[in-house]
Amino acid sequence: MSNIIKKTGLILVGAVAGVMLSLNFSAIAKRDSIEAVHPLPVEELRTFAQVFGRIKSDYVESVEDKKLITEAINGMLVGLDPHSSYLDKDEYKELQIGTHGEFGGLGIQVTMEDGLVKVISPIEDTPAFRAGIQTGDLIVKLDDTAVKGMSLSEAIKLMRGKPKTSINITIIREGESEPLVFTIVRDIIKIQSVKSKLIEPGYAYIRITQFQEHTGENLAKAIKTLFSENTEPMKGLILDLRNDPGGLLNGAVAVSSAFLPENALVVYTEGRAPDAKMRLHANPEYYLRGHGRDYLHDLPPEIKTVPMITLVNGGSASASEIVAGALQDHKRSIVMGTQTFGKGSVQTVLPLGNETAIKLTTALYYTPNGHSIQATGITPDILDESADDDQRLRESDLNRHISNGQKDKKKTITEKTDSQAKVSKEDKKDDNKQNTGPIEFGSEDDLLLTQAMNYFKGVTTPPEKKDEKTDS
Repeated sequence: MSNIIKKTGLILVGAVAGVMLSLNFSAIAKRDSIEAVHPLPVEELRTFAQVFGRIKSDYVESVEDKKLITEAINGMLVGLDPHSSYLDKDEYKELQIGTHGEFGGLGIQVTMEDGLVKVISPIEDTPAFRAGIQTGDLIVKLDDTAVKGMSLSEAIKLMRGKPKTSINITIIREGESEPLVFTIVRDIIKIQSVKSKLIEPGYAYIRITQFQEHTGENLAKAIKTLFSENTEPMKGLILDLRNDPGGLLNGAVAVSSAFLPENALVVYTEGRAPDAKMRLHANPEYYLRGHGRDYLHDLPPEIKTVPMITLVNGGSASASEIVAGALQDHKRSIVMGTQTFGKGSVQTVLPLGNETAIKLTTALYYTPNGHSIQATGITPDILDESADDDQRLRESDLNRHISNGQKDKKKTITEKTDSQAKVSKEDKKDDNKQNTGPIEFGSEDDLLLTQAMNYFKGVTTPPEKKDEKTDS
């Protein structure tokens, strides 16, 4: 398993397709060409050839061979699950650029549902977020072009454009009687992966918005800065993963490794192919890409023991679920919030040699205690019942989603028990501000952050956890 990250190349585990971000939630791997090991389905290929010929001879207008083959490949992959897809030259390039945290566009993550583009989440500090686009919005028109009948890739291409150009997006929103029209100015999106601050002496706040190429390094810098600026012993640290759609797998391993004991199991994957079976530990060989220095080696030793609370919600997906699950299983952090998205599959992006690639689901990932996140997500230790998160789109709502193959060893959000701690509206101050627009995470209006601080200060007692065997 030595240098597994290097061997598998650039690995992403994103949630859904993202506008300008790339078609997300993915894993990139370099592989040699593999000869087919199964007999070709001759009859089915003959039918394909017949359909191809009929289109070429009888369709109302001439169609290029390249277009027909490309659409056939698209259909073959899209029909598998919501995350497998064909990446043309532009999409493949955007995927590679997006992992470095800068790309052009609107700043929304989307998927396709019933022929319409559905918003998974607007990305913080982007044009779409500032314009008021919300989770669950259905995009029905882009400028004067109806979305119905388009593929997701075609819709994304229409939303792309040069910075400072505008686009009119017409959406249908639950609770609104008429469609809403937003004029959004495209921009170069620069995502700050790690944000941090001292809430007050002794209490630190770290927010990870997305797992990018340098997230681990940026986290290490943030931790060192927080500890150096703090004027007294650190009493608590809040790790905020809300609305974090995922990103690079090695970034998730690095973030987990910052807080876990050395060599603790972070995540493992299971798939059909031998190289789809991986066990990733809190060790530099599993998060460093190449032979760079270990940026986590000189962290303050207190970072391994300072009390932690990890905040999650329905927008926490994939890589962020790996981190939350690892910290929860190792009893390193209390997890607070709402059920996470449930994106527990790994996509391998296989270059085809002509500047294109296919993104193929190759494995499912599991938390250290053996829980599959796929279609279930991470269940918080402390459920935020006041959050209006039940209607948020999740992996299990997507057409053709892959089941996790388990009988839900972890409770889902609908199976809350009295033994599970809950954050209710009565536990919080006036939450009318929640209805005025998107709350800035980490701000004074962030009520879940206030509740987390209350737990640290003993206002409410966190739940006791039952001992579970942890594979480390």
